[in-house]
Amino acid sequence: MSDAAPVVKQRRTFRKYTYRGVDLDVLLKMKEQELAELFACRQRRKIMRQSKKSQYIALLKKLRRAKRNAKPDEKPGCVKTHLRDMTVVPEMVGSIVGVYNGKLYNQVEIKADMISHYLGEFAMSYKPVKHGRPGIGATHSSRFIPLK
Repeated sequence: MSDAAPVVKQRRTFRKYTYRGVDLDVLLKMKEQELAELFACRQRRKIMRQSKKSQYIALLKKLRRAKRNAKPDEKPGCVKTHLRDMTVVPEMVGSIVGVYNGKLYNQVEIKADMISHYLGEFAMSYKPVKHGRPGIGATHSSRFIPLK
């Protein structure tokens, strides 16, 4: 019984993320023009136009600053924004963004799977309808139901 071989613990392998066949490391090093070519046409147009607007650049600067100020092995601080139409770019991966939904800020941790989506997709601006029993006045037959 003592002849048993020592148990070697296997290292867990993580799935390497790719966006349209390109690794995340390569995406981070790409220029804006090359990155835009990978996106769908609406996101491509948005990226090329938003690069010139100061509000989008300011958000990216705040995200960079939050990442830089974060301690090693800790998540960066939340950066609040109203820019629901901001396209998620690879540079934002790992950041935490507070996206305004019209009432409050929903904290969204940007993951690699979110690249080329809009921030607004991750913070619902409405409350889904829960269909329950109809109330008084909902139908004609409810006129004959006594109130007490």
